Amino acid sequence: IENQLHWNLDVTFLEDACRARKGYASLNLSTIRKLAMQIIKEHVDKSSLKKRRFKASLSNDYLTDMLLKAKF
Repeated sequence: IENQLHWNLDVTFLEDACRARKGYASLNLSTIRKLAMQIIKEHVDKSSLKKRRFKASLSNDYLTDMLLKAKF
């Protein structure tokens, strides 16, 4: 049974397609993805999570804005 978080991670980051299998690689990548998902969700924007992630990958200003507004 998939929960909402896993579905969001799979759609936004293609988590199910990840091929990392050695050591703690999959756990480390999962932790980074969950942190990134929290930052993306907190950022106020009307676009989808996937589009916000894509915009952050294209624009350093957008990414900086997301990181500065994140609550750690």
